[in-house]
Amino acid sequence: MVKKPPLPVTAPGAATKKKSGPAVAPDALTLALDELRARFLGTQSPEGWWVFDLEADATITAEYILYHRFMGQTIEPGLKKRLCAHLRAKQAPDGGWPLHDLDGQADVSASVKAYFGLKVAGEDKDAPHMVRARQIILSLGGAAATNVFTRFTLAIFGQLPWRCVPCMPIEIMLLPEWFFFHLSKVSYWSRTVIVPLLILYAHRPVCPLGLSEQIQELFVTASDRLYNLDRWVPRNWRKNLFIALDRVLKVIEPHFPTSAKAEALRRAEAWMRRRMAGEGGIGGIFPAMVNAVEALRVLGHSDNDPDALRGAKAVEDLLADHGGETAFCQPCLSPVWDTCLMLTAQLEAGESPDSPGVRRTVDWLYAKQIFLAGDWQDRAPGLAPGGWAFQFENDFYPDFDDTAMVLMALLRAGAMDTPERRERVGQAVNWLIGLQGSDGGWGAFDKDNNALYLNDIPFADHGALMDPSTSDLTARCIEVLSMLGYGRDFPPVARGLAFLRQEQEASGAWFGRWGVNYLYGTWSVLSALRQVGEDMGQPSVRRAVAWIESRQNPDGGWGESCYSYNEPALAGHGASTASQTAWALLGLLAAGEVDSAATKKGVDNLLATRAPGGVWEETLYTGTGFPRVFYLRYHGYSQYFPLWALGLYRRLSQGGESLQCLRTLPAPAGLNLPALHGRTDPA
Repeated sequence: MVKKPPLPVTAPGAATKKKSGPAVAPDALTLALDELRARFLGTQSPEGWWVFDLEADATITAEYILYHRFMGQTIEPGLKKRLCAHLRAKQAPDGGWPLHDLDGQADVSASVKAYFGLKVAGEDKDAPHMVRARQIILSLGGAAATNVFTRFTLAIFGQLPWRCVPCMPIEIMLLPEWFFFHLSKVSYWSRTVIVPLLILYAHRPVCPLGLSEQIQELFVTASDRLYNLDRWVPRNWRKNLFIALDRVLKVIEPHFPTSAKAEALRRAEAWMRRRMAGEGGIGGIFPAMVNAVEALRVLGHSDNDPDALRGAKAVEDLLADHGGETAFCQPCLSPVWDTCLMLTAQLEAGESPDSPGVRRTVDWLYAKQIFLAGDWQDRAPGLAPGGWAFQFENDFYPDFDDTAMVLMALLRAGAMDTPERRERVGQAVNWLIGLQGSDGGWGAFDKDNNALYLNDIPFADHGALMDPSTSDLTARCIEVLSMLGYGRDFPPVARGLAFLRQEQEASGAWFGRWGVNYLYGTWSVLSALRQVGEDMGQPSVRRAVAWIESRQNPDGGWGESCYSYNEPALAGHGASTASQTAWALLGLLAAGEVDSAATKKGVDNLLATRAPGGVWEETLYTGTGFPRVFYLRYHGYSQYFPLWALGLYRRLSQGGESLQCLRTLPAPAGLNLPALHGRTDPA
């Protein structure tokens, strides 16, 4: 039995105010909150969940078209027309396709894939939009200047020789865990993509294309004259060493024993099939799903193979086709994430925890808890499962962010009202604590997944092969532990706080790995610090507050461009968005800045920028897949985050408290955490 003293309801230092702005009209605020709550409850599924579209750049939709071409399948003409319309709509005025917003810089890899997808879908290469695309692609170095994943695609369709992609021998499956490279050393998203690619590389398939489908016009140098495309990097001995190793492997790999190759293929197929067993597709992410279905094809299996059928259906389930003029393919589905955030927003905005909609959501979330031992157990053998995943189904890969956010939403809803539910919460918390990194932080899916040297291998030109600890996720885990009554003296919390102190930037902000960017990270950390009872008047917190206030736009909102990942000087700078304005407000409110002029201007901005339909329209990308490489536009972010921020502001401005404190004080006394994975309660 774990017993912890309750946290103070008001964080020290939070009551000190330097300035105040004009009051926000309470009637307008209440009217907006009531209207939004009712609107969003009307969009809830009968089972209790929400899911909003999740949009990436143009590459996923283009790859969907190419996937069907590889499989020899015809896309229904109306759908193909809508997919092409989406790709054309994502084309920037300069002719290229950026990684995020339409005013962004053209990315050569995204542009090549979008052009290729359009051409395979039947677009005329002499059409004006194709001519403009071709011109900018050639000016950026042509198709030979693309990243590794694009080169794989080009090789699969015979547009680039297989010798131009990094060597990925299937014998990787036979490497011992102590070797410098092993699947357990890379992130979940990397291993689910890599294993099917190993099978494809072992067979080196070439899907023949008609002349009108080919893209040889995108090469500055004829593709059949190209060899090694990875270039030596000045003053980077490790990357150059890996490039040299790649070139050696390309020479010797054909001479590896056939028996070893056969055993490696057997292991790769077994590994892949085990993770294709559910309805959600391998890893729950588009690239892995497509690679796996294609890998089964090259292994000679029928399209009626049960795993192939489920995998193909999982791909089709990613389509966002709502009967309009465009349609696109999503990189994954986000129902657990959307649902727990919407539940929090609804509760903060005044929805009763006893309402039927909230009860349905609580039941659904508990039903999605995972009790399967996934890949995370490689680094935590013997640890019992208990987390949540991002998608409808991704049982091998629950993550710490969803688990913490789900737990906090359930606690806000008072959903520990039975012994069974209290035990379930205990299992989830035990799982989170057992996967804390040795540096005191938390990553997203694995413990101590920080062999960063592997980001220098040629395959990892996206620089995101690993899943190290980050400030935003560490803050989330600290926040949920403190909601359960664990104070700053509890060892996992103390170690997490030490990690956050080390990660604070000189500006006062914190880096945001999974949201754009410093606004997201700073909000996450300030919320955790307030909940754990840190002095919100201490210099580090005041520097964070000053940084947020210094980044407020003249219109009262906040925004931050995805380019802040490329250039930290752009941190907190960008056109105002509803989601980023909400993050800034949540950070300020956590720091006690309820009556400040900046807070009130931010609230006014959210109230004034709602579209006629009552919600916020946001076209800019504020979600992060891989910094500098892959960004996400969560269509739900501009809905539930503003609702959350406005609801919390109303509660605090009326002298109340956030639901973190209100709903968790009774919980620790009766919470039963089994074993705490070898750790003990410091009390």
